[in-house]
Amino acid sequence: MSVGLFSAGQVSAEQKKQLGPWDVHYIAMPSTLIDPVIAKAYQLERTKFQGLVNISVLNSGDQAAQQVSIEGVAKNLLGQQKELVFREVVEGKAIYYLAQLPYRNEERFTFTLQIKQGDVSQQLQFTHTFYVD
Repeated sequence: MSVGLFSAGQVSAEQKKQLGPWDVHYIAMPSTLIDPVIAKAYQLERTKFQGLVNISVLNSGDQAAQQVSIEGVAKNLLGQQKELVFREVVEGKAIYYLAQLPYRNEERFTFTLQIKQGDVSQQLQFTHTFYVD
């Protein structure tokens, strides 16, 4: 089964940063945007108060998916931190890392993630505001 988490209109919201030897693609979105069949297949909670963070790490040279470990936190404007627990999803040659977090309407988070592979470590930081559908 394909992760197919995004419809054509949602892919444009995906962002990318080059970090060391990697192109890191990332997106944060409400879990309600996930197809119910996909959410069930990957045991993702699909509610209007649950967000999803999707990370994929590619080799900058040949664009091959990289198997990495990711740890991180999401911090809101009040300074409250939520630890993110990423699960690896492998589909053929694609590798995704998925984490969920609860949110309130118009809650803005700063995400700080440590991405590691062997002795290579990079930090990804980005912000996202979640809205209740």
